[in-house]
Amino acid sequence: MTRSFDGTPVDESWLDELCAQALWAPTAGNSAGVRLYTLGSKYVAAYFEHATDEAWRQRSRRIEGLLRAGAVVLVTARAQDYLARYGEADKAQSGLSEPSAWPLPYWHTDAAMATMALLLLIEEAGWQATFWGSFRHGDAVLRWAGIDEEELFGAVLIGRGDGADVMSGSLTRTVPSRNERVRRLTP
Repeated sequence: MTRSFDGTPVDESWLDELCAQALWAPTAGNSAGVRLYTLGSKYVAAYFEHATDEAWRQRSRRIEGLLRAGAVVLVTARAQDYLARYGEADKAQSGLSEPSAWPLPYWHTDAAMATMALLLLIEEAGWQATFWGSFRHGDAVLRWAGIDEEELFGAVLIGRGDGADVMSGSLTRTVPSRNERVRRLTP
């Protein structure tokens, strides 16, 4: 993830097309309940004004670099699309037409898949990105963007990295290697 950008704006038509390609990601029951909203570089500062609070912006070591992102993509999920789909005749036997029936809400899973597809497409195109989780201010972002009846999964910031990333302390943690996290089962 790149957390310091050089201010190069992203071509918005290109980004719209890239987002459409990312939506080829799987979607439970072909519910198509994930939406991607693109915001050009002129909206990055306003996005952060709603996605964070003043206290965070004052103490953040990364805000300056993040504010130079060339675009933002809001990733949302529409639970109602999944509930309606799983209430249709061919899916009704699943019993998944109510939110509480889903042990793992696939609208979140599908949003994650579309986000990963978008991140890979951005990287493949020679740009850089970071995923900005929607932990605290998702409702404020949705109100600002005029989006109703959807959950904000997160945002993808896109641009050209400037090489001035402030590295995360998480990178110094000792974790199992990727190979150690793969297990072959022989039941």
